[in-house]
Amino acid sequence: MEFVYWSIIIGLMILSFIGLVYPILPSVVLLMGSFILYGLLFNFEPFSWLFWTVQILFVVLLFGADYMANLIGVKKFGGTKAGIWGSTVGLLVGPFIIPVIGILIGPFLGAVIGEWLVHRTNLKTAVKVGIGSVVGFISSVLTKGFIQIVMAIYFFWVI
Repeated sequence: MEFVYWSIIIGLMILSFIGLVYPILPSVVLLMGSFILYGLLFNFEPFSWLFWTVQILFVVLLFGADYMANLIGVKKFGGTKAGIWGSTVGLLVGPFIIPVIGILIGPFLGAVIGEWLVHRTNLKTAVKVGIGSVVGFISSVLTKGFIQIVMAIYFFWVI
């Protein structure tokens, strides 16, 4: 039975990393769920208050990194809130419309359409904002991936 438990725990961790590029999967929830599931199935004893404090701080850092990377990516390339919202909608919808590559095309088109519709910016400026949204998304995935790896390593180190 222990093999099945570990398979589920590791499966949740793997899904959390897939959630980095498919935002419909709540990556941080899946990762924290794997920690809690370990405690329920095996034992919470290895998890001190320090462990939970560190992990919760990492969760806050994950949310902050996600928000800031998108904001900085769009703003640095001249975008506004319309570009940010468009990028977010494109990020959620893109992978469903165009599997795999939609994860990059979605935020790009969302930001371009958002800027163009709301502010009637010229196409060149809107495309620049779209590029910024993709840069923000990629930097967000890399940053969050690093943080999640640190969280998982800390989990395995503690147990």
